[in-house]
Amino acid sequence: MDAPVAIVGGGISGLSAAYYLAKAGIPSVILEARPRLGGVIQSERVERCVIEGGPDSFLSTKPAAMELIVDLGLAGEVIGSNDRQRVTYVWKRGRLLPMPDGLQLMVPTKLVPLIATRLLSWPTKLRMGMELFHPPGRHPEDQSVAEFITSHYGAEAVDYLAEPLLSGIYGGSPSVLSVSSVLPRFVELSAKYGSLTRGVLAEMKANKAQAHTQSQTQAEPLPLFRTLKSGLGQLVSAIAARLEGHATILHRRAEAVERTGGGFRIRLDGGWLACAQLVLACEAHNAAMLAGKLDGRLADLLGSIPYSSSMTVALGFPNGAFPSPLNGFGFLVPKRERRRLVACTWVGAKFSHRVPRGTTLLRCFLGGMDDGAILAESDHAIVAAVVDELRGIVGLRAEPAFSRIFRWPRSMAQYTVGHAARLAEIEARTAAIPGFQLAGNAYTGIGIPDCIRLGKQAAEAVSKALCPV
Repeated sequence: MDAPVAIVGGGISGLSAAYYLAKAGIPSVILEARPRLGGVIQSERVERCVIEGGPDSFLSTKPAAMELIVDLGLAGEVIGSNDRQRVTYVWKRGRLLPMPDGLQLMVPTKLVPLIATRLLSWPTKLRMGMELFHPPGRHPEDQSVAEFITSHYGAEAVDYLAEPLLSGIYGGSPSVLSVSSVLPRFVELSAKYGSLTRGVLAEMKANKAQAHTQSQTQAEPLPLFRTLKSGLGQLVSAIAARLEGHATILHRRAEAVERTGGGFRIRLDGGWLACAQLVLACEAHNAAMLAGKLDGRLADLLGSIPYSSSMTVALGFPNGAFPSPLNGFGFLVPKRERRRLVACTWVGAKFSHRVPRGTTLLRCFLGGMDDGAILAESDHAIVAAVVDELRGIVGLRAEPAFSRIFRWPRSMAQYTVGHAARLAEIEARTAAIPGFQLAGNAYTGIGIPDCIRLGKQAAEAVSKALCPV
């Protein structure tokens, strides 16, 4: 079997690449080892609840996801997060304490909530206030998020703000994550303003002035998160439907890749697939195994990108299982306070249309770099452990009416210190292989919009190679 383009990986990166190739009139073959498409995007409906096994939404500020959704005719299905209820709690010393209002990630922008919060000690509050006088300057080398945030706000801000936030996003530790790759905006603000707080406030002021100048007609700002009413699986299904007649989907594992005179050939279980252009849109550790015969050094670089394993546990309860309504978006558990739970989202509070009246749905997160072994434990043991922790944290007083567990082994790339230098070499070596592209969450962004953007970029590079103007 021959194909103009082969795409290894049927997650959102590979599907986006195939979709934009189809729009350009270029057929492709998608190779996906799993029996379904979508990668970590998996939506189910249980007891009238919409349950997301992986990501539940995407950031409104990154445009690639909405552009694709609009293009697919799904704009009417988009809902936003209930930001008026957007309070996130942190578990500290046996209490759920709200993060202070006005935080931009871990950067404070409002004085009164910072003074009033019980989450941070007075020495830390004083240091965060004095950060306004932090001198500008660019650090000559990459450093960890922990080092960077400590230099601005102190160690407690790392332990109770940066660490739980980044564990929830990356499943990784601020002590090894690269600040230039994870928080590049903050690095630029630090170089320009010195103080992160002054820099963020200046940005907010500029954005407000720009909005006024452009006479925007929006009555309210965009919600922080957006998603689809019936789950992000709608996005996967819509792309798959559009690919009919334009892409062939083979649920087979790519075992090896070799160069040929006309491009590449991919060994499958039971044969070979020849293609002129190749896109590896799988995890970097899988791409490493396939790239060995293309460029040994590239394979080593791809294989050196660490990945964390994660787990989502969805639990449904009658409202009466809790002593009081769960207000806010949920809570984070810092490493210093952690047993097994990393975070928990109160789905009905975060998104309307996801949970019927009378039901409370919790999405609990476990795993990460420190606890990947939990994926091997039984469903019964996992649910029991989560329920036991919830009893102590939110006063749970009943067993779940239903549960659903999703395991994601080695699924979340870690942008560790030195990632930018590694990425530069990966990009240079990839560019030296004609007809070869990489896409996925291992390179320049882990969220859904980032993966869509990279899939689209790969499609554009392929289109340019096959149909030069």
